[in-house]
Amino acid sequence: MEQLLKRRRQLLALAAGTLCGGASFAAFAQNLFRTPAQSLGPFYPETPLEKDADLVTVSGQTGIAKGEITHLSGRVLDRNGRPIKDVLVEVWQCNAYGRYHHPRDSSDRPLDPNFQGYGSTTTGESGSYAFRTIRPVPYPGRTPHIHFRLVGRGFQPFVTQMYIAGHPQNERDGLLRSVGDAKARSALLANFLPIKAPSGTMEYTAQFDIVLGVTPQQG
Repeated sequence: MEQLLKRRRQLLALAAGTLCGGASFAAFAQNLFRTPAQSLGPFYPETPLEKDADLVTVSGQTGIAKGEITHLSGRVLDRNGRPIKDVLVEVWQCNAYGRYHHPRDSSDRPLDPNFQGYGSTTTGESGSYAFRTIRPVPYPGRTPHIHFRLVGRGFQPFVTQMYIAGHPQNERDGLLRSVGDAKARSALLANFLPIKAPSGTMEYTAQFDIVLGVTPQQG
């Protein structure tokens, strides 16, 4: 987990520089906006292939997932901007063909044996999490998105979805548009920034902080 976070920080620095610069914590906290909840959806994994934070490789397989590799990370914060540790962060999404690894997804789109479709990790002292996955893709009726579920002490399980900022299909996605307030809706958007990996291939970084409407319990 620490190596994945270190790698993610290095890639993000290449793409976007240091987040927040010299802004004070007080100014940062004032700009926080609570992350809206979203539906769980029908494809929450019943039997994940694996439960680690690297979704683009599967034990026993020699290949790597189809799609554009993305280094996704962020922090889980309380309503005052303080990090929340020991939160289980789960993510799941469709593969690069637009199909979920789920028995109820009956589409004729291909499965990808090298894509887990699900990942999980636990936040550390800084509230940080990190995953290696693919840039989400659309499928009929939905704009690209990644599902999140958070479980921790002091709050009920929280479910939301993350979307690609500026994607042309966002304006036609009913679930995203159901968040009527523009500022609240923007809290569900993440910028996907292209970077060149050490191998020379193009990958992406994305930062998605999740702000819960709670103050974590102490101790």
